[in-house]
Amino acid sequence: QVQLVESGGGLVQAGGSLRLSCAASGSIFRINYMGWYRQAPGKQRELVATISSSGSPNYVDSVKGRFTISRDNAKNTVFLQTNSLKPEDTAVYYCHAVITNDNGVPRSYWGQGTQVTVSS
Repeated sequence: QVQLVESGGGLVQAGGSLRLSCAASGSIFRINYMGWYRQAPGKQRELVATISSSGSPNYVDSVKGRFTISRDNAKNTVFLQTNSLKPEDTAVYYCHAVITNDNGVPRSYWGQGTQVTVSS
């Protein structure tokens, strides 16, 4: 069984920063990819950023230059540093990972979500 546990969300004023964390635990052989998605009220869930097993990041255009994704492979943890936050960044942020378990089977996992609220 694999679990993703997120932390770091909260309420911040526009222009502020938050650092989100997502730790994977359980029957992990290899973490193939990790990423962050977000879902605002009344909107579809959208991809924010991803990072490969080799550390190569990708970002949606709306967060480029403001958000930074990173990972600590030794701790099976992915981070999302969010700077210069805007009210339109308000959403529930979800961690996502594709993890190969000890049986060699890759599966998709989601965290429970962490709320980020940016006030104007």
